[in-house]
Amino acid sequence: MGVNFDLFGDPVAANHGERGRPAHVPTQQNRNRVSMLVGLGWSNERIAGAMLITLPTLRKYYFSELKLREVARDRLDARLAMKLWEQVEAGNVGAMREFRKVQEHNDLMLFGQRRSAVDEKPADRIGKKEAAIMAAQNPDQGSRLGELMALRQDQQRLNS
Repeated sequence: MGVNFDLFGDPVAANHGERGRPAHVPTQQNRNRVSMLVGLGWSNERIAGAMLITLPTLRKYYFSELKLREVARDRLDARLAMKLWEQVEAGNVGAMREFRKVQEHNDLMLFGQRRSAVDEKPADRIGKKEAAIMAAQNPDQGSRLGELMALRQDQQRLNS
């Protein structure tokens, strides 16, 4: 007896139409789908809803795909780059342009990481009292009080 498939190409369980919910059968296609959706940043709830399974079922059958959430985006980008590179080697001009865009995007990410690591220095933390003293010594220049205090300081400099 052959295996029956539904409209989406998923196998129909043997107990279809009988009592109880049919057991979920994880296929390689579903594993790839979960990996892709994790790489796109989807939440577990959203993935389970898209696959028409419950959250515990998702965790049970696709645990290994879900635990790679930290590197899933990088793996997805690497897979896309490899597919583009295959097209570039085949001489596809559109793929060459697209690969150049991916390469420029990657360079910008690398530059941003290096730049932020070098340029950012931890700021000296000041307490509430020091902040209040600094605010009192440097009043807001946009307020009327700030303008009056600046005029007063200018007059004191001229008189000294």
